[in-house]
Amino acid sequence: MKNKLYLVGAGPGKPDLITLRGLNILKEADVVIYDYLVDRRLLEYAKAGAELICCDKLAKKSKYCDGFLIRQEKISNLMIKKAKEGKKVIRLKNGDISIFSRLSRELEALVKNKIDYELVPGVTAASAAASYIGIPLTDRRFASSCAFVTGHEDPKKEISSIDPSTMLRVNGERSRTIDWKALSRIGTVVLYMGVENLPEITKELIKAGKQKETGCAIIQNATLAAQKVVSGNLGDIAEKAKQERVKPPAIIIVGDITKFREGFNWLEKNRKILFTGLSEDRLFLKDAYFHLPLIRIEPMDDYSEFDNYIRNIRGYDWIVFASRYGAEYFFRRLGVVGLDARALNGKKVAAVGNSTRNRLLDFGIKADLVPKIESSKGLMREFRKIDLKNKKIFLPRSDISDKGLENELIKLGAEVTASFAYRNVMPEDLPDLNLENFDEIYFTSPSTVKNFKKRYKRLPSKVKIRYIGDVTLKELKKCRLRG
Repeated sequence: MKNKLYLVGAGPGKPDLITLRGLNILKEADVVIYDYLVDRRLLEYAKAGAELICCDKLAKKSKYCDGFLIRQEKISNLMIKKAKEGKKVIRLKNGDISIFSRLSRELEALVKNKIDYELVPGVTAASAAASYIGIPLTDRRFASSCAFVTGHEDPKKEISSIDPSTMLRVNGERSRTIDWKALSRIGTVVLYMGVENLPEITKELIKAGKQKETGCAIIQNATLAAQKVVSGNLGDIAEKAKQERVKPPAIIIVGDITKFREGFNWLEKNRKILFTGLSEDRLFLKDAYFHLPLIRIEPMDDYSEFDNYIRNIRGYDWIVFASRYGAEYFFRRLGVVGLDARALNGKKVAAVGNSTRNRLLDFGIKADLVPKIESSKGLMREFRKIDLKNKKIFLPRSDISDKGLENELIKLGAEVTASFAYRNVMPEDLPDLNLENFDEIYFTSPSTVKNFKKRYKRLPSKVKIRYIGDVTLKELKKCRLRG
């Protein structure tokens, strides 16, 4: 049976800004062909065994230049190949699929090869960038119109009938077909991929009639923890961008609408907290949380030992889940060995906290024991009220967790079998951050502290530290992040 191929907008960067439909499609795909700007945290929603292919690796061309044609051809050919193999394919494009994403080239290839497809829109970088600096792109008083413009068009595009004097010169050649006079009359102009050509862009807009005093804002890495904003006006924004070393990816918003930022920038008005754990986003709280996981969960390379324990799970009295990932991988492997939740009939189940308890509910299991204090220490406080002498306990855990919980259970007389359910690793490509922009950093485990130390070395003195658990505090003291 032939499968439909989906082209899906992944949103502007922050992984939870994908649409619900896009996320549901991602979860079912066999093959995910994604843009390099797509946050890797979003890929964690792909099903186990899905093939993940980054477009940036298909050709050794610059990410930001127009040397894209070879890579584009390879992307299209790969989409077609995987679809014809009968795979469920999703083409995951950054932002919205229909705005400066070369969508038509991919559709032409699909139509030519008679591949069925569906287009799923996404949040575009323009609206995301505006929202994350607290401005509307339109306002009946200042900007009744808005234009999206690429500041980096195809250099092979032929000169059109537009007045050559209005065209942007790049490397001394008139290679763009942007009508600057028309743009100068529009209330808000949003430029994509324009950082490298910003001096020429501002020059042409001023020449075409846009006032030098017109407000401007550049938003680099919009919506992410590394978001950086530079404000100015049309006359000085290029120099400010140079001084602040602004780099792609960045959105440039030109228009007096940017002056709303001073009063409406919700992000700057909130305390900014960098959250380093894997838990869900903190919603309906007073502060602004930026989620930057400093750990990543991966399956073990070899499950032979773990699977053998699961096959004999009926021989245990208790199963103790010290994290929701222990629960997740336990039930994954339960299915692999041909069992399901019925194998736990008659077994007692403990969860270290509410997150783990809720993950167990996804598999139809209601925990018998959940401590009020969500930690190993809290878990042990509850276990000391129970007779564990000669009770057999199975403890799925990560490959780097200490044996503290295991040893404490043994002290109570239990027979404990601990086995690695998953790997806890340091994420690759953690972004550069200006830590001065944050008011507080929230560490959730010793691993987040260790990995922060490896990647960022030090904490500014003004940034407060919050942590979960005594073990995390111990690691903070050991790493001495101040100084």
